[in-house]
Amino acid sequence: MKIFLVGIGGIAMGNLAYMLKNQGHDVSGSDQNLYPPMSDKLVEWGLSPKSGYRKENVKGADLVIIGNAISRGNPEVEEVLNTGMEYMSMAQAIGTFFLKNKKPIVISGTHGKTTTTFLTHWILESIGLKPGLFVGGIRKDGFPGFALGEGDYFVIEGDEYDSAFFDKSSKFLHYRPYYLAMNALDFDHADIFADLNAIKTMFKRLLNLVPGRGKVFYWKGSKNLVEITRDYKHAPVESFELGDKNSIFKYEKGVLSEIRTKNKLKPNLIGSHNYRNVEVAVRICLEIAPQKRKEILEAVESFPGVKRRQENLFVSDKSLLVEDFAHHPVAIQETIKAHKEAYPGYKIISLFEPRSATSHRNVFQDDFAKCFKGSDVSIVTEVYQVDKVNKSLRLNVKKLVKDISKNTKKEALYAKEPKEIPTLLKKILPKFQKEKVIILAMSNGAFGGIYPELKSLIELRESV
Repeated sequence: MKIFLVGIGGIAMGNLAYMLKNQGHDVSGSDQNLYPPMSDKLVEWGLSPKSGYRKENVKGADLVIIGNAISRGNPEVEEVLNTGMEYMSMAQAIGTFFLKNKKPIVISGTHGKTTTTFLTHWILESIGLKPGLFVGGIRKDGFPGFALGEGDYFVIEGDEYDSAFFDKSSKFLHYRPYYLAMNALDFDHADIFADLNAIKTMFKRLLNLVPGRGKVFYWKGSKNLVEITRDYKHAPVESFELGDKNSIFKYEKGVLSEIRTKNKLKPNLIGSHNYRNVEVAVRICLEIAPQKRKEILEAVESFPGVKRRQENLFVSDKSLLVEDFAHHPVAIQETIKAHKEAYPGYKIISLFEPRSATSHRNVFQDDFAKCFKGSDVSIVTEVYQVDKVNKSLRLNVKKLVKDISKNTKKEALYAKEPKEIPTLLKKILPKFQKEKVIILAMSNGAFGGIYPELKSLIELRESV
């Protein structure tokens, strides 16, 4: 087929373009703002995208795939609609071209999707099953978030965000789950979901797609997941929790161990939330290859982890600089807790940029105020692109900072912009000169590009 992608410069769309080309299709596309690394990758892959949107770009295409960020008024979209051309969303295209006649393993939930998807793929790849992969991230060893695969299985991140301007249902409803993991279910994406019930509806629809021969795995620590699975009878359902009677693992005093053998594991991940990810990934893989238990557990320890998830940017005997994607109150709380457990005696300086569509709204005003427990100092920046949210709906960061200080009984500071953080840290770090320190930077974006400055500050601290 001759396939054209509108919005090809996004990471997920670019990866899809590459996969389609490798299936033998004639692939091209366009985007308004093309920039590295994807612009370079597209050229490297021989895709040569068109810069800017013009109605003549889509001429002659058998199918047009329209990205999630594209809306009505786009010249290419208008041409597609006016001429009656075939079109679909990215999620629909993945389901159509890569998941037919496969046994998709869909990893869903408000938290932990990316890590669990990569880990499940890593394990299955390690035991020789050659699964496909589609996930929004990059492994720490540089492996990208996609693989065509050759076997029966395809591991995919089940994103609950909507699919396109013409399809407001969640992406994961296109992914044909055979095995379904649900790691958590909390309110998120306040820009598209009115309330928690709206998200629950999407998860209920996803649950109803699992065939009788498949299986559902859900975290029993989530009351919302317990609720939506309670009366489900169409496929086998299995709950998971660390240390449960059916568990593979238990987690005590910062140590993950296999219950059956009492062997201690040392994965490149920390925190109970990540070890729950390990639990469900291993459960799925044992369901597929129970005879490979030893190899599956070995693969857990060799998993390199995911970039921007607990990624150590600087490590020494007395300092640690960590970048993490946490931007939801639950994720922030779990990330701080994980580092507190893994590095006892360290002082934690938490940096947070409210940047996501939900975190820059006041829907989590109270929750954010409570989630910094364990931090010795907290610095929160003003919301990213502050003018994009009406003041009545916007997170009140100055109030938040006061509430964090009240709840933690520790110092909390406001930064108008990320670039102010290094200046604040120059005043804070000397207070902890004789202490071991973790600087924990949490944002789902670039955090104003301050990481080189943060690294320089720690290096300076090391030299004193």
